[in-house]
Amino acid sequence: MLVNFSNHPFSDWSDKQVAEAQKSWGEVVDLAFPMVDPNMDKAEVEQMAVQYQVFIENILQKSEEQKAAVHIMGELSLCFALVGRLKSVGIQCVVATTLRETKEEEGKKISIFDFVRFRSY
Repeated sequence: MLVNFSNHPFSDWSDKQVAEAQKSWGEVVDLAFPMVDPNMDKAEVEQMAVQYQVFIENILQKSEEQKAAVHIMGELSLCFALVGRLKSVGIQCVVATTLRETKEEEGKKISIFDFVRFRSY
């Protein structure tokens, strides 16, 4: 199972990203990345990481898949804290890598992100 802890829902992923995720981990479950208040201090972010670690571990324990990982993309201090906690208990954490193509249309820059692969933290 892959827990998609990001603001990029599985339903919006490219066919290539879906195929790679399902080949590597089977089922994909979305868990929306929370808003992290920029006024929070380090201790508050760490507490949030603890709460999400427990939540993610509970999701993974219910899975019948042989392999498990967490796709984590979001606010950097929470990502850092949570990745450290999950890795310390043996849970693989990954990020999607992309190629960015920037186009200019009608005076606006438009970025298109093309999935390449998952990379472990």
